[in-house]
Amino acid sequence: MTSATARSDRRISPVFLGIAAVTAVSGWAVWTDFAGQPGFATFLFVTAAWVVSLCLHEYAHARTALHSGDISIGAKGYLTLNPLKYTHALLSVVLPVLFVIMGGIGLPGGAVFIERGRIRGRWRHSLISAAGPLTNVLFALVCTAPFWLDGLDGVPVPFRHALGFLALLQVTAAILNSVPVPGLDGYGVIEPWLSHPVRRAVEPIAPFGLIAVFGLLWVPEVNAAFFDAVDALLRSLGVSDFDTYCGLDAYRFWQGANPVCAVNG
Repeated sequence: MTSATARSDRRISPVFLGIAAVTAVSGWAVWTDFAGQPGFATFLFVTAAWVVSLCLHEYAHARTALHSGDISIGAKGYLTLNPLKYTHALLSVVLPVLFVIMGGIGLPGGAVFIERGRIRGRWRHSLISAAGPLTNVLFALVCTAPFWLDGLDGVPVPFRHALGFLALLQVTAAILNSVPVPGLDGYGVIEPWLSHPVRRAVEPIAPFGLIAVFGLLWVPEVNAAFFDAVDALLRSLGVSDFDTYCGLDAYRFWQGANPVCAVNG
């Protein structure tokens, strides 16, 4: 019975498989221009792929915690990649998707609940927190691989734009979640190395860290500096500002296609 339960704890959820299927089908629709209107297909593809990356982000936290000593992870359902099993499904999935729709920002979501008392060693605690952003980095490298490997020959322009925008979301998520602000993974990396009084003092403001970061991004000067850095990083990976801009334009299909992107597409 124990081994059977352990296997079920690790079985990939049909919910995640369904999301992955939507990603694949909508990606095919963007690639083939199946409906002649790539905007809606781009919206489905990027949104579904973004949710897949959120699931992988949380899975990375959970899997690292499991191997670090928290054997309760499996029973919570985190290893099934089911977003409905997260302790903060609203923060982990719903709000990040809304942020993408509203501002084209890959804002990170809430983390899975880990029983830190089961884990020994500061390095292990830091690695658990770092595992999520590192997953976004890996996802960004996969999205941008056709660009920095000069493999764009034969890739349809709408699909290239969609990949560019998806890469932007992964880069913004990786950067923002690495900021050492309470409530984000960046703080989780350094928290084990802080003194107990400092951690106690910071604990009450942890739930507001994500909101504070999002609020700062609405400051024009902060927003401009942040996206200048993101664009520069993407350009170093071969993704042009035009690709990400037109990807965002196609994603927001309800606003109508931008003539510049339509002509160049």
